[in-house]
Amino acid sequence: MQESEKRWIEIDLSNQRLVAWEGKEPVRAVIVSTGKASTPTRVGTFAVQTKFASTRMTGPGYDVSNVPHTMYYSGGYAVHGAYWHNRFGTPVSHGCVNVALDHAEWLFKWAAVGTPVIVHE
Repeated sequence: MQESEKRWIEIDLSNQRLVAWEGKEPVRAVIVSTGKASTPTRVGTFAVQTKFASTRMTGPGYDVSNVPHTMYYSGGYAVHGAYWHNRFGTPVSHGCVNVALDHAEWLFKWAAVGTPVIVHE
């Protein structure tokens, strides 16, 4: 995969960083906020399954409307914009990958359904 020109997304939990790749070339790297200890982000190799320009997210202890630039990659796990905090670089989410709004918009336009998502420690 990485040897081609294929687009893929790397999420580095240890460094709270997301990198958008085209083959071996990083095209954008941003600081993100992933899952806190009690609601960790799932590790593994996935692919973008569905995309929503805006959606509602609910779960134990949260109900957030108009979550922008949402890309689900594994069940309820998604990469999405976060307007309700500015704590990027710190794991504070319920398992999703929170991205600053301008970066989330760019990523949403750049990645297609089927784009690989690799999440690692």
